[in-house]
Amino acid sequence: MSAVAITPELVAAHGLKPDEYQRILDLIGREPTIVELGIFSAMWNEHCSYKSSKRWLRTLPTKGERVIQGPGENAGVVDIGDGLCVIFKMESHNHPSFIEPYQGAATGVGGILRDVFTMGARPIAAMNALRFGAPDHPKTRHLVAGVVAGVGGYGNSFGVPTVGGEVNFHPRYNGNCLVNAFAAGLARTDSVFYSKAEGVGLPVVYLGAKTGRDGVGGATMASAEFDDTIEEKRPTVQVGDPFTEKCLLEACLELMQTGAVVAIQDMGAAGLTCSAVEMGAKGDLGIELDLDKVPVREARMSAYEMMLSESQERMLMVLRPEKHAEAEAVFRKWGLDFAVVGRTTDDLRFRILFAGSEVANLPIKELGDEAPEYDRPWIEPEPATVVHPADLAAQDDYGAVLLKLMGSPDIASRRWVFEQYDTLIQGNSLQRPGGDAGVVRVDGHPSKALAFTSDVTPRYCEADPYQGGAQAVAEAWRNLTAVGAEPIAATDNLNFGNPEKPRAMGQLVRAVQGIGDACRALGFPIVSGNVSLYNETHGAAILPTPTIGGVGLIEDRTKTARIGGMRPGDALFLVGEEGSHLGASIYLREIEGREDGAPPRVDLEAEKRNGDFVRGLIRSGTVSACHDLSDGGLAVAMAEMCIASGVGAEITVGENRTQAHALLFGEDQARYILAVPMDRIVEISALKATAGVLFRRLGMAEEGGRLRIDDVVDVPVADLTVAHESWFPAFMSGEIVTEAAA
Repeated sequence: MSAVAITPELVAAHGLKPDEYQRILDLIGREPTIVELGIFSAMWNEHCSYKSSKRWLRTLPTKGERVIQGPGENAGVVDIGDGLCVIFKMESHNHPSFIEPYQGAATGVGGILRDVFTMGARPIAAMNALRFGAPDHPKTRHLVAGVVAGVGGYGNSFGVPTVGGEVNFHPRYNGNCLVNAFAAGLARTDSVFYSKAEGVGLPVVYLGAKTGRDGVGGATMASAEFDDTIEEKRPTVQVGDPFTEKCLLEACLELMQTGAVVAIQDMGAAGLTCSAVEMGAKGDLGIELDLDKVPVREARMSAYEMMLSESQERMLMVLRPEKHAEAEAVFRKWGLDFAVVGRTTDDLRFRILFAGSEVANLPIKELGDEAPEYDRPWIEPEPATVVHPADLAAQDDYGAVLLKLMGSPDIASRRWVFEQYDTLIQGNSLQRPGGDAGVVRVDGHPSKALAFTSDVTPRYCEADPYQGGAQAVAEAWRNLTAVGAEPIAATDNLNFGNPEKPRAMGQLVRAVQGIGDACRALGFPIVSGNVSLYNETHGAAILPTPTIGGVGLIEDRTKTARIGGMRPGDALFLVGEEGSHLGASIYLREIEGREDGAPPRVDLEAEKRNGDFVRGLIRSGTVSACHDLSDGGLAVAMAEMCIASGVGAEITVGENRTQAHALLFGEDQARYILAVPMDRIVEISALKATAGVLFRRLGMAEEGGRLRIDDVVDVPVADLTVAHESWFPAFMSGEIVTEAAA
């Protein structure tokens, strides 16, 4: 059947190991055609099959009272009441973004938006979690500029607000940046669409833009380490068109109102191959495709190229035949292609016809939901050493320390980034980026809003993957709580190194275990997600980065809090422990020049207890401002509140000057700062007595524009603001802003 010799070198070039190729031979009983080899390569790579991770992914909690659809579909679906649901997911576009930052990031945004609207939801919010190399690395600024431009260029043109995200820097990302894209949409619970094909002999319809040669082999590329041949992989990066995607969105949502859709699937990784196989395998049906009917934009495309192209803005649908004319009219109206390219069958085969010949005939179940699964060997990560605050020298000027931290790469304001995104389009954004979580009004509902956040602390995950995974969940839960939202569900994006290395696999396993335990304890199920492995260059892996995207529900959007709501005369309170933990902290890295130490322990009972208490206060209208404590501890959180509110504050953290660095900058978990009007303090005292939380008066917000902390910090808020706001613009303008670059 094959016109191309299938050599060991060709098999290896397709990312298949010798034992996997032998499994293919045993499965089909013959040598595959080149098209079939490409299909197996696409479906059995790590990016599509999760062959190294799915054993562990099954251990995550995925069900809950509100969960309508968990993992296994294009996105998760969660009930928010009143006949409405939120549909959301996070995915990576790491490898493409390192090779070609603008298009890699842009098509990452486009792909995650399609995952949401292919299920019948109109996208209402986007986020992105970005990790780059050291600021003084020669490629970092280029990557930041390209990725941010790509995210903004696609999202702004498509018309979805970017409401939150993260940007961090570390040398371990020098050879492999991370671009994790999140999208959420709204739908009615009785109008959710799925990818499971049903019915024999029904037409399979190609929708959207034409197929080109861009992105051929992209999924396989995303399942391999980088080396010196990285620039040769540029053609595997897709090219996006947000204006076509906007038309595709409107056409799909209009089509879904006609009753024509039996099943629908976004053409993402592995393009036509993955979408057709997944629809057929889920429905226990076969699929036959005739590639001569596929709309193409380039001449003389081969069957191999068509099946593996990752051209953007495309969908595949199983159509009710009686609705053909009506459905086609919708797509023609929007200037998009509509072509019947195949049919469903009852034989569980995946058949590809091209130029009058059958170029592929494979068992569809084995391609789809029965791909290889590995129980990779792994080793327990070595425990990190404990850093005792008493072993660290006291500083002479903690005000100068605070100013340095506020202007450090991982603490400095991200305004330069988020002001390049349209954060207000659609007119529903209630809280813009820069706070604990983005908040978006549920359009058409009199009171509801949704909150969104993205969180992980990779340095914690490197030191202790279990605690780091749990902390990522806990911080997402806290950030939603801090705006008054009930955390209802999460999505994850698990970014790790090579799973064939036991140390990297151990990081993945322990992080997943930490995530699972935290989600169970907090009632915060994982309903969708993505795994991105092989994030290594020349054998050097990224920091383990299990990003958590959290979604929260606000029933009464008049009862929320923000970090910038503090007013002069408000009483300030600390919920949770005093600062004590400096291991793996920002303080240790930026001031002591060290990155060692165990991360703070996550007490999940305290997280739940303290968070429920804070959320109750916000919902009662008692709190005027709230901020959770994370990087940089109490002093940094207080400075951020003063900057956002434009007022000063005077607080106390204790008399033990030998522990001042820990009290000020310790990153202990389960903590919040609350600002409360003086006339509501009595209510708080009464609630505290029944909540069982650690809770003390810190001080007061005041006029005068200074942040005073005992007698160890006395800094003008204007100076804090300049330090906080200056670093990113200075870095992007090419000024020397790091010691390493000086």
